[in-house]
Amino acid sequence: MAVAPDGGQPINPTTPITVTATAGTLSEVTVTNAATGRQVPGTLSADRTSWRSSQPLEYATSYRVAAKAKNAIGRSTEKDATVTTLTPAKRAYANVVPGPNVVQATGIGVGQPMVFQFTAPVANKAEVVKHLEATTDPPQPGAWYWVDDRNVHYRAQSYWQPGTTIRITAHVFGLDMGNGVYGAEDNTATYKVHDAWIAKADGRTEQLQIFDNGQMVKAMPMSLGAPGFPTHEGPHVISDKQPSIIMDSCSYGVCPGQPGYYREKVDLDLRISNDGEFVHSAPWSVGQQGNSNVSHGCVNLSPDNAQWFFDHFGIGDVVEITNSGGQPLPVWDTYGDWEVPWDQWQAGVGQAK
Repeated sequence: MAVAPDGGQPINPTTPITVTATAGTLSEVTVTNAATGRQVPGTLSADRTSWRSSQPLEYATSYRVAAKAKNAIGRSTEKDATVTTLTPAKRAYANVVPGPNVVQATGIGVGQPMVFQFTAPVANKAEVVKHLEATTDPPQPGAWYWVDDRNVHYRAQSYWQPGTTIRITAHVFGLDMGNGVYGAEDNTATYKVHDAWIAKADGRTEQLQIFDNGQMVKAMPMSLGAPGFPTHEGPHVISDKQPSIIMDSCSYGVCPGQPGYYREKVDLDLRISNDGEFVHSAPWSVGQQGNSNVSHGCVNLSPDNAQWFFDHFGIGDVVEITNSGGQPLPVWDTYGDWEVPWDQWQAGVGQAK
């Protein structure tokens, strides 16, 4: 009989253990986790000449193999062996953002990129992408793009079609991600895209126009960032929604005792970038809304308009900002994905640092 792999070196836990009868047939094969005593399931070939484990092994584990066989004249033989799996320097989980439970009831907006966020830096980016899968119904071709060493995003050339079902899977258990990092487990998530809610904020007209599936349903006065704090331009995607938050200028370096410092409770907040841009209620700037830009980069609305916006918009919905005087939203700024040209996005594997 032969047990494979049999080189004595630790193996990848995705490598199956096989037992082969070289002359005769197998009568019994048992593979056991040496630490827990739990048996590894396997499949015996129809002619009983080979056995193969049928599920992945665990990292950093020894397995005892006990096999019995009979030759053509009925003589029994036995073979014992030990197989050990490798111990990674670090294991990386492929978390999904947003968590499917967060948006299960509402679905996601048409601008939401699919995101796998790894818990350790990934060096072998091109290899990892080969093990990522995304399917859409109806079909919409897309591509993966590395935003940084931990975050890889998937999107189509343009916003998702309303009603699309998107399923993403990371087949990364046992995958060598580079520098001693291995995939901890596979992960999958399914999302449903709701109606196309898109807000268009024009810093020249000071108006926020609201579109539902391409039809304008509302317009409201607003105020963008003042000249010293211009709002980023380009498509923004709502990544969080809170009834109220504490906004503190010290988060971007203006702290107590410095000119312009503030710390206050702000209501009806929808985050549109990670560096402090929100659509929110701003009763203090109602007089300027519709005629001048006075915020610190946020989209200021009156309390009534902010309540309407808060009730209709959510995670993945889009706020497109033009004529603000700001720089384009960076791709890493949760989420500047739609600022990246499609040809560059398609070539994005391994480009991010």
